[in-house]
Amino acid sequence: MLDYPNLAALAAVHRRGAFDLAAAQLGITPSAVSQRVKALEDRIGSLLIRRGQPCIATETGLRLIRHFDEVMLLEAALPLPDPQPATLRIAVNADSLATWVIPALAAVEGILFDIVIDDQDVSQDWLRTGEVAGAITSHPGPLQGCDTLPLGILRYIAAASPGYIARHLPEGPTRPAMARAPGMTFSDKDRLQSLWLRQNIGSEIAFPTHRIASSQGFVDGALAGLGWGMLPLLQAAPHLAKGRLRELIPDTSLDTPLHWQFARRTAPALAPLSRALQQAARQALITA
Repeated sequence: MLDYPNLAALAAVHRRGAFDLAAAQLGITPSAVSQRVKALEDRIGSLLIRRGQPCIATETGLRLIRHFDEVMLLEAALPLPDPQPATLRIAVNADSLATWVIPALAAVEGILFDIVIDDQDVSQDWLRTGEVAGAITSHPGPLQGCDTLPLGILRYIAAASPGYIARHLPEGPTRPAMARAPGMTFSDKDRLQSLWLRQNIGSEIAFPTHRIASSQGFVDGALAGLGWGMLPLLQAAPHLAKGRLRELIPDTSLDTPLHWQFARRTAPALAPLSRALQQAARQALITA
């Protein structure tokens, strides 16, 4: 039998990246965390944490963390007299979190959410490695050991403020103008701006860009005239209606299909969240 307080310490060190941060999360001393991880390593007979900055679980350690997460989640679904909330780790893209996911999370009781924010094109990788129990992703699957539920389409538009367009694109979004006009990029994984340029202006254009790892920051930057960017229509629509934002080229939206993928073994325990996500998606996303 595995000692679950020791597994909890292992998971905390991996996810917080340090023994002292794990100790703060668990409410024990760093020395106690170290002893628990060492006891588990002695029990398994294998290194479970690579000590460093940050501390990272080995492959064996990740398998144990995945087992611990699944057991805690399944126990939380049992009709126990004094249930304790389980922590559920999921991967969500920033734009979904900013526009429609929060009401779904709030509708699920008895769960504490540990949300990993990553691009929808790569969030499936977190599920593949067992780092999360579920992910909102642009990939429909299949993924071994996982189920997939379609959610709907998140629509993006290329937009900027009227002042920005007058200053940087007085003749419209021509290729030379777009090569000079400052844009906004969420991260190195964000390809939406490049994809829009390729589809509407021509072959891919290298453009100067601000890096803003915030969905709301993207909207604020566009409103302030900082740059142009691909904005979720859910966020941009009120500003378009009031003339504070304009599409660079009308009717050139990009549609991103979203899916909810989750580990099949924990599907019954995840059912309330799956239902809440589907309901929230029906209200906010574009459905086929």
